[in-house]
Amino acid sequence: MHPIIIIGSGLAGYNTAKELRKLDKETPLIVISADSGQFYSKPMLSNALASNKLPEAIALSSAGQMAIQINAAVRPRTRVTAVGTDTHQVCIGDETVTYSKLVLALGAEQIRLPLEGDAAAGVLSVNDLDDYTAFRAAIRDGKSVVLIGAGLIGCEFANDLSTAGHKVDVVDIATQPLPRLLPPEGGALLRQKLAALGVTWHFGNGVQAVNRTGTQLRVTLTNGQEIVADVVLSAVGLKPNTQLARAAGLKVNRGIVVDRKLATSAEDVYALGDCAEVGGLVLPFVMPIMHAARALAATLSGKTTVVSYPAMPVLVKTPACPTIISPPANGAVGEWKIEQGSDSVKSLFVDSSGKLLGFALNGAATAERAKLAPQLPPVLA
Repeated sequence: MHPIIIIGSGLAGYNTAKELRKLDKETPLIVISADSGQFYSKPMLSNALASNKLPEAIALSSAGQMAIQINAAVRPRTRVTAVGTDTHQVCIGDETVTYSKLVLALGAEQIRLPLEGDAAAGVLSVNDLDDYTAFRAAIRDGKSVVLIGAGLIGCEFANDLSTAGHKVDVVDIATQPLPRLLPPEGGALLRQKLAALGVTWHFGNGVQAVNRTGTQLRVTLTNGQEIVADVVLSAVGLKPNTQLARAAGLKVNRGIVVDRKLATSAEDVYALGDCAEVGGLVLPFVMPIMHAARALAATLSGKTTVVSYPAMPVLVKTPACPTIISPPANGAVGEWKIEQGSDSVKSLFVDSSGKLLGFALNGAATAERAKLAPQLPPVLA
């Protein structure tokens, strides 16, 4: 029997394997990992300083331990160079392995900005545990950091670094933090609370160049302002990792296009997680991955199952200003209803009949999550 092969050892890949083993103990399984193959929660990387987690303590299991847990061959530091969907084979250099079913859990890659300057290549990003280990080494001894991007990950890192005593400057072309997720009132409270923690904001600006000046870096903004710092961290966002799928001839749009069974355009090839596009949606959060992993595991075990996504509010890890968001669907018609308190903002997105389509809760308003979440429509019924 040819094995099921999973390419990727992040939450999507390993959770699919774990769910599969609940239903099928015996089918041969191979997990191929481009990195160390350790099992860890990627969202922990943006608040590990505050929780006093060193990089070596973040991993919950080694590749060898995972191999035992999921009864699989785990191949770390291994890259698939090509996929032959007509032959049901993957190529690993000169080696060819035949699969019965193939799961692409390729994740997403950091968007790289076209920066100028002699130190532009040294701008860091954190997309896995290896990246985080290098970042922690770079900020040792309380060094100052320029963060590019005031989105979800940028805000989480800003909170974490400031709490740990680092000087943090955040640069974004938008006019507020979390510009795609928060209405202006919620963005203003988050901005205020992180500023009180020590974060310096530079909104309406981009980074033009990064140059070395002695032992430090000189960051030039598009308005001509210069910031001197020790480390520059880019957190401008992620894009689905689709190169392997595209080269294999699979249908690709923003992500690898899959149907509700998470099947790609090729027979016996599936995709989930940050690399996949389901019903026109790319959902780079933990809860969609968990729902998809359970559905796909059932399909792989012989019980064809479609994935559905309930409303899945997201906790933004900014303790200085607790924030929970469940944004309305793209194209949703309605308006924000805002209630502001002395230390809270409750933002409800409702349609003309008053039906709740989304929310953003800041500060003390986060206590209303349990009451509001059941009122939301599913993301994908």
